[in-house]
Amino acid sequence: MAAMTPAQRDAFLRQPRIAMLITLYDDGAPAAVPVWFEWEGERARIFTGRGSEKIHRVQANARVALCVAEPAGVPEAWVTIEGTAAVLDGGWALAQRLAPRYYRAGQAAKVLAEWGRTPEQWVVIEITPRRIRSLAP
Repeated sequence: MAAMTPAQRDAFLRQPRIAMLITLYDDGAPAAVPVWFEWEGERARIFTGRGSEKIHRVQANARVALCVAEPAGVPEAWVTIEGTAAVLDGGWALAQRLAPRYYRAGQAAKVLAEWGRTPEQWVVIEITPRRIRSLAP
């Protein structure tokens, strides 16, 4: 099997898939957490609460990886993004874009109404790739 072309990779990453965000604890041990994400062709973005453990780990060590794969039962395909992360404002806007992609309309409206009570709590983890690896189906 071969690596995805940039066009294949971008199309794969623009689908609503669950990714695994890998951050590092202070002792260097990895922590993997499933996340929603947005890919715009050059960077990946994730939203989370300002006080989340993910934020603490990223602020202590900006080296991260994001792994996105097809589920079992379909031809194998995956993309890993290794790079550095920055914590930015704008998490509420990203949550508003992603919720309708990952939830049905009614569920998206429900969670957005709840999350929107405190829009300032949401931040973005933006990943700038250093290396991207992939496998095409």
